[in-house]
Amino acid sequence: MFCLMLMLPFLLSTVPSFKLCPSHCLCYESSDLVDCRSRGLVWVPTSVPHSTWLLDLSGNKLTEVHSRSFMGLWSLKILLMSNNSIQTLQPQSLSSLQFLERLDLSFNRLRGLPQDFSQSLSSLQELRLDHNLLQHLDPTSLSDFENLKKLDLSYNRIRTMDVRGFSGLSRLSHLNLEGNRLNVLKDGLLVRQQRLEVLLLSHNNISAIEAGALAPLWSLTLLDLQGNQLQNIRFKTFLKLQTTATTSTTHLHLSSNPWTCDCELQRVFAKIQRVRHLHVYDYKDIICRAPAQHAGSSLASLDSRLCITETASVLVITITVMLAVIGALVKAEHNRKNKQSASDSESDRQEK
Repeated sequence: MFCLMLMLPFLLSTVPSFKLCPSHCLCYESSDLVDCRSRGLVWVPTSVPHSTWLLDLSGNKLTEVHSRSFMGLWSLKILLMSNNSIQTLQPQSLSSLQFLERLDLSFNRLRGLPQDFSQSLSSLQELRLDHNLLQHLDPTSLSDFENLKKLDLSYNRIRTMDVRGFSGLSRLSHLNLEGNRLNVLKDGLLVRQQRLEVLLLSHNNISAIEAGALAPLWSLTLLDLQGNQLQNIRFKTFLKLQTTATTSTTHLHLSSNPWTCDCELQRVFAKIQRVRHLHVYDYKDIICRAPAQHAGSSLASLDSRLCITETASVLVITITVMLAVIGALVKAEHNRKNKQSASDSESDRQEK
């Protein structure tokens, strides 16, 4: 009993920090981490210590994040809420998180973002929204992410992007849009992304890239367009990728598209590969879908035959046209002579 009484002050000194720990969670006082992973939680817990810098709520049963759910957590740097069933983020649900640097909302059921989503997250550097149900992004919901460097929107249901959607993301270096339903890469969408290094657009439905869509990307090192609906491309579109001196090469991934292999396409790829700062990483894997006689063949295996065939076809057509013209001229001359002969004969009869 005497020993217990001696230890009592020490035990009491440790109690206050544990009182603040949410039930069912683990709090690591020495590192200010709160671990609430896979605890069956249906709402954001209260009593999270104000000194917490990492809060892990992944793998729970959250369906909604209410307004001011994280009030007072001024020290929070990392918030993980992946693998829940979150459908709604109420307005101001992330208020007071001015110093948050990483937010993970992947593998949820979000269909949209509130207009004030970015207002309290001016320090955010990495945002994961992949594997949700997003169909459209309101430009205002991302407008205040002035320090965001990595944005993952992959595997949603996004069909169109407002050209103002990324206008506030001037420091973005990694943008992942793969696995969506985009049809066109529009001019102006990436107008402020001069620092963008990685752009992932694979497995969409992109069939067209507008002429100036890639022009602002001065720092791009990787452009992935695999698994889209590209049948042809224009050389000028990629030539406008004028990378800076610090970025020697832009690697292009273009396989798994339904390419129409003709002389023009072969010429475009030949020109691209002659540009010092462009490199088609998977050129040998570019397979023809059309025309039928080349379906299943790689563009590389056809070498220059496409243009030879086209040249031969043009030559045959040219010769055919020339022969037809010559034939028409010969026939016309023959008819003229016949008419002249007939006219002369008629004149002779009249004189007699």
